[in-house]
Amino acid sequence: MNTSTRYQVHISRNGLLHIDSEPQVVPDGIDPSQVVIQALHIEAAGSGLPVLVQVQDDRSDSQFDMQVMPDGTTQAPDTKPAGRLPAVGHRSTLFDLLAAGQAAGRTHDFATAIPAADEILQQLTAEQGETAAPTLEAAQFRADLAYLSGDYAFATASWTWLALAWFDRLGPGKRRTQLAAQNAAQAWMQLPPNEAVPLVTDLVNMLLEVAAPERTETMRSQLEARLRDVGK
Repeated sequence: MNTSTRYQVHISRNGLLHIDSEPQVVPDGIDPSQVVIQALHIEAAGSGLPVLVQVQDDRSDSQFDMQVMPDGTTQAPDTKPAGRLPAVGHRSTLFDLLAAGQAAGRTHDFATAIPAADEILQQLTAEQGETAAPTLEAAQFRADLAYLSGDYAFATASWTWLALAWFDRLGPGKRRTQLAAQNAAQAWMQLPPNEAVPLVTDLVNMLLEVAAPERTETMRSQLEARLRDVGK
């Protein structure tokens, strides 16, 4: 693949996502743009070159171009592209695993997807540290799989940790942090009472840490209302 390759992305007003006219699975509580970056990150990382993307987002009536870089970041197309990444011994194996895991996740083959995601996460944690950007990307993929497979406790704990990790890495007010916080709350709302109660303190503390209290007031009110229902 070279940088002349261009993907067409369409996000409908109700959040349905298509990449080159192919429908994509978007987990509940996950922004479609995050799914786009995860999917095209595989292409960019496999070649070591940026991937050009043309986005039409009907939610905001906007159209724009961007590049998805080999490290999973995005930038404007007129930015000078990075050169090919130096070879790393197990790079192809790692991204083969990622491609296989994401393909399995799209078909809800969790018996294949989850072990692949776990192996990727273990490798990246050992090599780059648990809060390196690629490791956090892999952790997001694993959290998505947990939510899709109905493991809401794992998803809640993972997204709670991810929100704090992105907050520490990027600072306040960043989209990744906000999405992780929202995803954690959404996963918690799916939990049965016996699993929800032990996780709520960490969740609420995270919400208070990553955003000003007034920014999360509505979300915290929803959590508190559910706790009251649980206690009845």
